[in-house]
Amino acid sequence: MTAAAYEQLRTEAYALAGELPDLQQRIKLYRRLYHESGKRHVFALIAAHGSLWATGYFRLGKLGARIASLPSLCIPGKRARQLDAVAVFADRFRSINREVCAEAYAIFTYTRQYGGNEVIRAVIGARFTRLLVDCHASCAAGTEFPRYKREQLFHAFLAWEQDHIVVPKVAEAFASFDWPLIAWLARRPAIRFAYFGKHKRLRFRDFSSKDERLAAGMQAFRIAEDLGLQAVDDALDGKSLPAGYNGLKQA
Repeated sequence: MTAAAYEQLRTEAYALAGELPDLQQRIKLYRRLYHESGKRHVFALIAAHGSLWATGYFRLGKLGARIASLPSLCIPGKRARQLDAVAVFADRFRSINREVCAEAYAIFTYTRQYGGNEVIRAVIGARFTRLLVDCHASCAAGTEFPRYKREQLFHAFLAWEQDHIVVPKVAEAFASFDWPLIAWLARRPAIRFAYFGKHKRLRFRDFSSKDERLAAGMQAFRIAEDLGLQAVDDALDGKSLPAGYNGLKQA
């Protein structure tokens, strides 16, 4: 139950999360965590959908950058510099994706193996620790872990990863990127997870805003719970949503 045990799990976690491009590997790891929680750890399930969406978004972003850079063909070296800058920018977000996945694995696995001791409380706080311990206890005993508890745990994970990983890394990514057009587009994604249905999107005015990301995360959670978590899990395999579902119902 030492800090060394936690650091060993973190080392294992980063290996399991793969290299920066290995989004499919992280989807599998998130899904593994969700199932190992007895389908209680909804953050892992929705994070898997986030990684799945990102695989297509990065491809689209690369294509968009190649098109947007065409006017620079007449300036020696400029287009190559622009595309290199976009690649670095994208890798910063892949790095965030990898780090969140690895830390989620380490936190989840440590609390399952060692409980809510002072080592993990120092990392994630007492409330977050208590919620994870409750999740593990419910899974082990086969007791109900109701929606309000799943929402509390989801929010705790979301808030922690924002404060400790995403906020500083997103700010750094945008601050270091000097292509106003692509930065403007990157701040305004329209996110459609595979379980959203045909008409639902999470639309951002500024993706660099922590408040917008938190609100979007909680909306993704509510949509998932309203649909039913089994259907959300199935959607990772490309299975169809219920007939007539459009993702618009709110909790």
